[in-house]
Amino acid sequence: MIHPEPTTKIDPTLARGTIIEVRDATANTPAQLVLSFPNNSYKTALETSDDIEMLRSHLGEMVMGRIFAKARRVDQPQAGGRRIDPCFGAPRRVMGTVVGIDPVANVLVMDAGAPVVLTMTAPGQEAKQFADADFVACDVMPGASFSIQK
Repeated sequence: MIHPEPTTKIDPTLARGTIIEVRDATANTPAQLVLSFPNNSYKTALETSDDIEMLRSHLGEMVMGRIFAKARRVDQPQAGGRRIDPCFGAPRRVMGTVVGIDPVANVLVMDAGAPVVLTMTAPGQEAKQFADADFVACDVMPGASFSIQK
């Protein structure tokens, strides 16, 4: 079942998601949590450095935090919607509107169905080249993460 978006206003860089699974670190992968978000059926797997037992104590609960990713080249397509691809698993591509810019840190915040804080990594591309409400899309590097807002 898709749950409606809460109506209380929060910082546009914060994502509200329900923790549906917590995965321990292994020899090959860091600790991860799987989040679902209001208004969609995503089950997004994100790395985390938060305390695993604390995350497990919030299993099934809605939490707020930030999704961080490193963007490859950011493009401005002429059409599309807000989304995180794939719908199930670790993000590989995000598409949405710019809701924040930090030119000093070279960071864009995109609303892709959930806010994603994108660090720009493409040579010659800077966050200050974009403006609020620009429609953008990019591939993201492996290692997208989530950190709970404390």
